[in-house]
Amino acid sequence: MGAERQTEYDRKARAAERRHVQIPVKVRRPGETWFSSGITDVSVTGFRLQSFMKLSVGSDIWIMLPGFEGRRARVNWTRAHEAGCAFERPLHPAILDHVVRTSLAAATR
Repeated sequence: MGAERQTEYDRKARAAERRHVQIPVKVRRPGETWFSSGITDVSVTGFRLQSFMKLSVGSDIWIMLPGFEGRRARVNWTRAHEAGCAFERPLHPAILDHVVRTSLAAATR
C-alpha cells in the first residue's frame, strides 16, 4: 500500500491554525455519490479526513461540511484511513467558527 507521510517541513509550513474537532461530513470523488466520513481537525485552508475511501495524493474530492454546500479540496497526503486535504478556496473565518461551534455543541449533548 503506497501511503505517503507528511514531512517535518510540511508540518511547519501550515498556512493556518488548526482547530481540533469531531465533525461528521459527506465526501465524494468527482462523479461519484456522497458518503459519510469525518474530520478531526480543520482550518481555513484544509482538514484531516478520516475515511475508508481510497484516496491518492494529488486527487480532488468534494467535502460537505454540516449546513454548507460541497467544496472542492485536494488530497495532500494519505496514511491508512486518514488524509490531509487543502480546500480549493480557503474557508471564510466565520464559516470555520460556525462549524467548530456546531461541533462543540453536538459533543456536549
